[in-house]
Amino acid sequence: MQIEYLYNHPEKLEDVSRMIYEEFVIKSNSDKSYSDVYDFFGKTGSDKLPVTLIALEIDECIGTVSIFENDLDQRPELKPWLASLYIGPEHRGSGAGRKMVQGAVEAAALMGYKVIYLRTEDASYYYRNLGWEHIETLTSNTDEKIDVFKQSVS
Repeated sequence: MQIEYLYNHPEKLEDVSRMIYEEFVIKSNSDKSYSDVYDFFGKTGSDKLPVTLIALEIDECIGTVSIFENDLDQRPELKPWLASLYIGPEHRGSGAGRKMVQGAVEAAALMGYKVIYLRTEDASYYYRNLGWEHIETLTSNTDEKIDVFKQSVS
């Protein structure tokens, strides 16, 4: 498996857009359209935010993760944020997610960041096991519990 910048593989933009739209946009009842998602990820780069990475296995895109300037309106002072980690169901448990997270941390370091943050509503155990430090728990405007984590970037 290789971790690459989406920017370098524009032919995978549709795969990433579909993954994000189906996993995050539809499930959150967002009003964003597939076209909105496609346009956003089509503008991600490799050396400034936002950045999107993809996991490639024999030229198949099996997952994605991004780094956004902000992923939590309640904490605009914190940046950047690891966001939208997605691994296809058939590749979960293979270590692909761990490699994607590490790739995002390394990309943040290359951009000069010292710390990266993330939010999760349901994967706190996973990120604790990866060594992320829990810094707070917030409640969203829909009364959903949000855990915020940080990781030092080397």
